[in-house]
Amino acid sequence: MSVYNQPRKRVIQFIILGMVLLIITRLFFLQIVEKKYSKLADANAVLRKVVYPSRGIIYDRKGRSILSNDAMYDLVVTPISVKNIDTAYMCEILRIDKEEFRKRITTAIIKNGSRRVSIFYPLLAPDMFGRLQESMYMFQPGFELVQRQIRSYPFNAAANILGYIGEVSPQMLQKPAYSAYNQGDYLGMTGLERTYESVLMGQRGIQYLVKDNLNRPQGPYEKGEFDTAAIAGKNLRLALDVDLQVLGEHLMRNKIGSIVAIDPKTGGILTMVSAPTFDPNLLTGSYRTRNFSRLFTDTTKPLFNRAIQAGYPPGSSMKPLTALIALDEGVITPSFGFPCGGAYTYCGRPIACTHHNAGHAANLRLAIANSCNAYFVHLYRMEVDAAKWGGVKKGHQHWHDYISSFGLGHKLGIDIPGESGGKAIDTAGMNRLYHGQWNSCSELYVGMGQGQVVATPLQMANAMCIIANKGYYYLPHFVDNIDNDDSDLLKKFKERHTVAKISDSSYMPVIYGMQDVVERGTGQIAKIEGEIVCGKTGTAENNAIVNGKLTKLKNHSVFVAFAPRDNPKIAVAVIVENAGFGSTYAAPIASLIMEKYLHDTISVKRKPQMKTLLEYNTLDPVVREKSKLDSLNGASAKMTSDQILKLYFRD
Repeated sequence: MSVYNQPRKRVIQFIILGMVLLIITRLFFLQIVEKKYSKLADANAVLRKVVYPSRGIIYDRKGRSILSNDAMYDLVVTPISVKNIDTAYMCEILRIDKEEFRKRITTAIIKNGSRRVSIFYPLLAPDMFGRLQESMYMFQPGFELVQRQIRSYPFNAAANILGYIGEVSPQMLQKPAYSAYNQGDYLGMTGLERTYESVLMGQRGIQYLVKDNLNRPQGPYEKGEFDTAAIAGKNLRLALDVDLQVLGEHLMRNKIGSIVAIDPKTGGILTMVSAPTFDPNLLTGSYRTRNFSRLFTDTTKPLFNRAIQAGYPPGSSMKPLTALIALDEGVITPSFGFPCGGAYTYCGRPIACTHHNAGHAANLRLAIANSCNAYFVHLYRMEVDAAKWGGVKKGHQHWHDYISSFGLGHKLGIDIPGESGGKAIDTAGMNRLYHGQWNSCSELYVGMGQGQVVATPLQMANAMCIIANKGYYYLPHFVDNIDNDDSDLLKKFKERHTVAKISDSSYMPVIYGMQDVVERGTGQIAKIEGEIVCGKTGTAENNAIVNGKLTKLKNHSVFVAFAPRDNPKIAVAVIVENAGFGSTYAAPIASLIMEKYLHDTISVKRKPQMKTLLEYNTLDPVVREKSKLDSLNGASAKMTSDQILKLYFRD
């Protein structure tokens, strides 16, 4: 060999020698120094048992547990280890036949393989668990009992907010996002359970137990030297007031719609009701699957969270925003009036106004109080046709930018999944809709909250926060704090968002107009003794395709508000579908919610009004007949209106 190759040969030799020494050192460590693996390898009578942690608890703003844990047990199986067991006796305990037994074993093998643990019978009833526990040695090896924490809901409320947990599927396990889970694990599927899964889930532990010759656990192996403790999940502290939530669900029973109430100073959601609702306890325990199927197929769609997923024309609740844009652009002053004679006729087709008395739109404050349609569609035209924009297309885009800054037309970013962004048409959308040929008359309806603008109840409530705060808001959210958490998970909910630089002088005329709505205008039914309430009634058109034709149905009742006027503490939006004028049902519901939150009680004078609301039914008779909600309802389940009234009024 050439002398020039000698150094290369030595390098290779040193590398090989180093690798051999490394392997020998590692083997020495594993076999001589580290006893854990050798002991476990020698201990054929050791049972490895997974210890599931307690999921985090969820508390309301007053520290009351609205979601807690109960202990139940799963019967799990390792199919390859099932040998010579008393199948007939197990089937007797579980109340299944041998064919079902074989089917479950086969399913476990298909889903998870023969050597891995699968759930054979989930969430055993107490009587089944008792009989299995005392006879478990007869079914080993192969079967084990594993403790499982299931959720319980003491207030029977907030189902669509809290969400539910379910077993992780084989399809999920194939995705990187679920690499930390094993077959048989449970995780949050919807609501807060899903969004905060990473902090609620905790960390699994492992326990090693010694078995006797009959495979019965006898105690910890090596005094628990190799065990790892389960770490409980972290608790969530919500802005939600569970008393307010229960009241809202009572008021919305037998109705379709939503209530959203927010603390304007923090963005914390005080209540969110989607009606019809259901008892969250139905989606826990051994009957979860059956109940879910009933809810999923119910004609009233109780699993559909209307507060964040349903889109409605905001109707007249949009008018304060139209006024703010006009004031900020400088196209009007608070004294601007419009000679409305009962309809707007400037665009060739009359748009009716409910008021016909002279002077009802003599200035901005009066126009808001009297909800003059003509006034606000004209404001929209003035906004987009303003000479400084150089054309309606640029003007409309500026209008859209304002609307977007008010939180419409896009998702806000609430901390539960499934939020819809609603709709607010921009210039590109107008070009598509009208093939580039349009003007300020084409969609003037958006000025009064109809046409090409759709909002969720959450967006409407958030818009009230902006007006209440005179130009800023925090992202609406449920979770205020997480126990013992130092992450940035909640950082975005602490950031203040400032809306287009509209001055306080522009907000005040709008706020005073909304005050007049309640004190002497269309929303007087929303008055609260001792409080200055600012609100806006709305009547949203409700059109649907019936038998292939666009048909006008009964309008939706809408009301938005905040209170008190100075230093506001609550902003609210209420939608009651197919209920007519906003002052009829949405306004009194919103008023009761605000009064309960501000005063922690409801005036006895309002008992007759509340009784009427409790007994009012907006469900279509055909829909109601097909619905199963009489047996699935939430906080109002099986309670009469008089029983509910006793919760709030003393005789």
